[in-house]
Amino acid sequence: MRRIINSTYLTLDGVIENPAWTMPYFDDEAAAFAGEQTDAADALLMGRRTYDGFAAAWPNMDESDPTTGAAYFNNVKKYVASTTLTDPEWNNTEVLRGDLIEEVTKLKAGDGKDILMYGYGVVTHALVNAGLVDEVRFWIHPVLQGGPSISSPLGEVPTTLALADTRVMKSGVIIASYRPVVGQ
Repeated sequence: MRRIINSTYLTLDGVIENPAWTMPYFDDEAAAFAGEQTDAADALLMGRRTYDGFAAAWPNMDESDPTTGAAYFNNVKKYVASTTLTDPEWNNTEVLRGDLIEEVTKLKAGDGKDILMYGYGVVTHALVNAGLVDEVRFWIHPVLQGGPSISSPLGEVPTTLALADTRVMKSGVIIASYRPVVGQ
């Protein structure tokens, strides 16, 4: 069975929007860990907002430069949970139609490597609550940004996570990996 891994960049105050603030911290050490994640994954799963942001950015990046990651993101299989997207233009993208939980359950049951998600919003939260996300990796950056925090799109459903691993980068970024606690 495939694993679903969520990888989310956030500030100390929980902001995940417009993560331009991550760039000073994306050094060789962070790039190596990000590369480990993409090497282990042969698919991306995202909601419509993440898809729109990624589809606007990645196709414009130089695929011949291995440091950008553009070749991976532009060519990997992409699944988008959306009720409004009908004709995705980004290469190798499939829109998940029907019930999100049923569709993702089928994806997990299929053959392949990890399925990687970026950002933490309503799609990820629904999948965590359904027991379909195997690990959430929060890349906590030493930045106080202000603005909407990660809690804003999640509603009133509490989620309990257990610490699985931590990595502290030289840049001050902490990657805290959690696994959902089943039955909570």
